[in-house]
Amino acid sequence: MTLPAFPLLRRLLPVLLLAAVLTAQEKKEGPIQDNSFLVEEAYNQEPGVVQHISTFTRYQESKDWLYTFTQEWPVGGLAHQLSYTLPWQRLGASLDGRQAFGDVALNYRYQLLGDGEAKVAIAPRLTVLLPTGDERRGYGRGATGVQVMFPVSWVLSEALVSHWNLGATRTPNARNTFGEKATTQDLALGQSFIWLLNPRFNVLLEYMHTRSQAVAGHDQTQVQTATYLSPGVRWAHNFPSGLQIVPGIAVPIGVGASRGEKAVFLYLSFEHPFMKVK
Repeated sequence: MTLPAFPLLRRLLPVLLLAAVLTAQEKKEGPIQDNSFLVEEAYNQEPGVVQHISTFTRYQESKDWLYTFTQEWPVGGLAHQLSYTLPWQRLGASLDGRQAFGDVALNYRYQLLGDGEAKVAIAPRLTVLLPTGDERRGYGRGATGVQVMFPVSWVLSEALVSHWNLGATRTPNARNTFGEKATTQDLALGQSFIWLLNPRFNVLLEYMHTRSQAVAGHDQTQVQTATYLSPGVRWAHNFPSGLQIVPGIAVPIGVGASRGEKAVFLYLSFEHPFMKVK
């Protein structure tokens, strides 16, 4: 991979270097515990703190892009968390090139083990995927789906943290653009390593593999796989009010069957208190 292949990344390098310098000058506090970019971390929201997450992925070859907005809320304490994800996307390569809304995700996550201070944390997630996207244009499944995810976070050392994901999605009576129906089942496996170069500046290396099914005809499905290796960085800006802003950037690179595919991934998180906790 060469930098000329990613003009956006090349332009942002000075910003990343400046962020690293500024972060190193900040008062030392706890490490960043946002979600990784492609892999989910197993830390629920702290009581009284809400998080707003925006992501943007643009694929180099197809020019397709996907924007998501996620909001995470604690419910009564650390053990329970509710969130939702809104997707907005453009699939110019395969359809009419227009922007459209996708399927909305409603999420519940339970802190089964540990927390942000523990060496090992586990937080299973249950998601209902609503058929809000237009399946006739390829922007949704056309039916309600259910997803389960099993995130595990493991602190390997003071400077290295690993996160593991294993998940599955089932969508009965999913539809394709022709209105044909079939039940689809998807699998996802992810792993990330976070190097705490500084508590407020992290280097990420993530691996994500998905095996999904698309409706190919009545009661017929076609398997599609995708595998990406994604290096990236993120950094944090803390404010006296309790607001924390975490920008980040990564470059997912296709490997295996996805070899040759490249993308740019942008991340932005705002986390702040919404109530006082005794």
